[in-house]
Amino acid sequence: MQADRRVHAPTIFSPIDALLLLVAIIWGGSYSAAKVATGQLLVLQFLVLRFGLTFLLLLPALRGLAVPGWRPALVGASGLGLNLLAIFVCETFGVSLTTASNAAFLISLCVAFTPLCEWVLLKTRPSSGMLAAAGLSLCGAGLLAFQHGGTAGLNGGDALMVLAALLRGVMVCMTRRHGARHALPALTLTAVQTGVMTLGATALMLALHGTAWQPLPADAGFWWAMAFLVLLSTLLAFFAQNYAASRTSPSRVALLMGSEPLWGALIAVFWMGEPMSLQGWLGGLLIVGSAWWATRPGSSPRA
Repeated sequence: MQADRRVHAPTIFSPIDALLLLVAIIWGGSYSAAKVATGQLLVLQFLVLRFGLTFLLLLPALRGLAVPGWRPALVGASGLGLNLLAIFVCETFGVSLTTASNAAFLISLCVAFTPLCEWVLLKTRPSSGMLAAAGLSLCGAGLLAFQHGGTAGLNGGDALMVLAALLRGVMVCMTRRHGARHALPALTLTAVQTGVMTLGATALMLALHGTAWQPLPADAGFWWAMAFLVLLSTLLAFFAQNYAASRTSPSRVALLMGSEPLWGALIAVFWMGEPMSLQGWLGGLLIVGSAWWATRPGSSPRA
């Protein structure tokens, strides 16, 4: 009889859990770091710099394209890169126009949007529990929108974060479809995506601003934020998540990574001094709670 090779979730907090929690904290802090950086540089120019530096570091991974059938795989990966560029454009403009805490909470709506996108794009109907979680998440977004009173609802930055969350759901479905058709290594796929994103952000920058690029800031805070985003939020977090995901259960990964928006809000409030009302915390926790419900052990995404 063959040995059971299934990965079982540990019953106590393990070093793998600590690694996943570290990734969630790093990604939570990325919203504040992006807000610091975009306060000193045009958003599109910031994206060119961020993606360009990441692509240079990932250049050796392009050797993974030396496989049979690499051309259609490259085309598919380039399409994913364009979708990812749209996500980051919405996210980064959104962060620059709203609070980092709102951005962190609202982007987690992707957990609710993903099964809906799967329903439309992959024809897989979500369960009633997933639909209920999506509804609770939208209620949480409403509480965030009106946390300071008034009738304006979602501002432009909040709306862009909601759109980014929806595009993330689309991205999950596109990536699943691409993975079923092609066998590119994950790091090679990431390298192709960042290359496409660099070219796309450069084209957008030239189309909207021409050659009127800002000189790069000399402020140390800007470069610390950029180093955090490129080295920690992209490279380290990518490797750590993939290392941990191969050694524990998917549900445990999802639950620990689901704490990302909460860490993002805490960092924004206590480090950047952003205001957050009780209603805002309630809305944010409703979104996080819905994400936890959707990814808890034993939950079924399909009807």
